[in-house]
Amino acid sequence: MNTCDIIMKKRDGGILDREEIGYLVDGFTAGAIPDYQMAAFLMAVYFQGMNHKETTELTLAMADSGDRLDLSAIEGIKVDKHSTGGVGDKTSLIIGPILASLGVPVAKMSGRGLGHTGGTIDKLEGIPGFQTGISEEDFISQVNRVGLSIVGQTANLAPADKKIYALRDVTATVENVSMIAASIMSKKLAAGADAIVLDVKVGTGAFMKTLEDARLLAKTMVAIGTLSGRETIAVITDMNEPLGNAVGNILEVIEAVECLKGNGEKRLMEVSKALACHMLLAAKRAAFEDEALELIENAISSGEAFAKLKEFVAAQGGDISCLEDTERFEKAGIVEVITGKDLLVEVVNSSGDSAWISAMSDMDKAYLSSCDNQEIGMTSLIMGGGRQTKDSVIDLTVGIHLKKHLGDEIGRDDVIAVLYANDEDKLKEAKDRFVRAYTLSKERTTDNKIVYEVITKEDL
Repeated sequence: MNTCDIIMKKRDGGILDREEIGYLVDGFTAGAIPDYQMAAFLMAVYFQGMNHKETTELTLAMADSGDRLDLSAIEGIKVDKHSTGGVGDKTSLIIGPILASLGVPVAKMSGRGLGHTGGTIDKLEGIPGFQTGISEEDFISQVNRVGLSIVGQTANLAPADKKIYALRDVTATVENVSMIAASIMSKKLAAGADAIVLDVKVGTGAFMKTLEDARLLAKTMVAIGTLSGRETIAVITDMNEPLGNAVGNILEVIEAVECLKGNGEKRLMEVSKALACHMLLAAKRAAFEDEALELIENAISSGEAFAKLKEFVAAQGGDISCLEDTERFEKAGIVEVITGKDLLVEVVNSSGDSAWISAMSDMDKAYLSSCDNQEIGMTSLIMGGGRQTKDSVIDLTVGIHLKKHLGDEIGRDDVIAVLYANDEDKLKEAKDRFVRAYTLSKERTTDNKIVYEVITKEDL
């Protein structure tokens, strides 16, 4: 088989078979195919695309490039959940304990955050003593004993994806639906779950900015899962503002605790319950959505979900006294309050010159009408709450606590958010980004949807 022939075939719009795709993935992973040839192939895919069968074969080849986790020793139907990434997304910390308390085993490998999106592993490391790296034997044993374990991804899980993604990142070929879907699903298939529920984010804080793009990605991933023999469901959810009240690692753990105590923010709980509902259905723990939602409500109101969170954290070495009294968590040293009069809007005069002025300069009351959510994520990142490179060291204590959400009425002196930082210079830069992230209106806008639609194999 010849690498140039495969590149030309895809360049000219041809359909590749399993052997051709496997040859490329295996050869590149082993170092037999050089970067420049794989880069040419990736660019051909970027422009020509791949059909569902090709994308599935690519996904399977990447999944088979390293270890595959064998979860057969875990009793019951194992359901995994994956989010495409967003701001303030701490749903895994909420859903995992709920499902485990209802008898559904959750064996989850999670990643770290990069850029403005957060990672579950970073959040868990905000709990003193919590161990995110345990052996495969202990991982499986804990799921059978506790019902829940969340660990960092192993170094040899889908290594082809890591190598291909690094090349995509420097060749402007990241934004291709087939490649994005294959990257996500190769890791999910290698992680060994029986069923997969995908949280596909859409909006200003997500990688998919439009509903059309999010729907295409969701259908592609559901097709891959289905063709690979896994029940796969995608839930498309909103990311036009942060999910919940907290952005930042320890702050998000504290918010997850409040959610499991029954004090969760409305939109965050709607997403968490929707995802948990479909995971219960996939695990055959409930037959209908209403039944699943009732089980979820009971798990929270009875205190069983919160008790399971503590059991899970203790099993991985974490200090549960911080969960029982969240004041015990480490805190940032600088607190900055943002009020309505701090928000800025850009004004352009007739000469084309622009200036940033108070967004409430001509009104006493207004409504938060839209949000550049990526800028909210960048606010936390700049203060040290996220990674600008893979080697960045995160400050787990910094972040944002939102007091207002889109559609809320605000006055000049109303608190919009509180920023928590440890560095005055970083705080100043972060605040400058935050106060420019919102737009205001004199009339209330319609409530934003939070769950747009659910994609199953029947929708393909």
